[in-house]
Amino acid sequence: MVSALLWAVLGGTLIGLLGKLVAPGSTDEVPLWLTILCGIGGCLVGDFLYGLFFDRQTLGVDWWRHGWQAAAAAVLVMLAVGTAGRRRTGV
Repeated sequence: MVSALLWAVLGGTLIGLLGKLVAPGSTDEVPLWLTILCGIGGCLVGDFLYGLFFDRQTLGVDWWRHGWQAAAAAVLVMLAVGTAGRRRTGV
């Protein structure tokens, strides 16, 4: 249980930073804690969506699944940029 939570936080941090790197316009508008939450959410959503279309049981490192996770994290970071940008400008 604790190791799964640790892996989720570590993997979510990495996937969130990759998603922030890929997402356009997300330089410093999203704080690190929100990037990590978007990464954890991206891991969960990307893994779920990948499981809908492909076989989850693969040998070795499943790079395609991690690509889906990074794409889902990028979408979540873009949503966070949109809400954080609106909140800061007062629109």
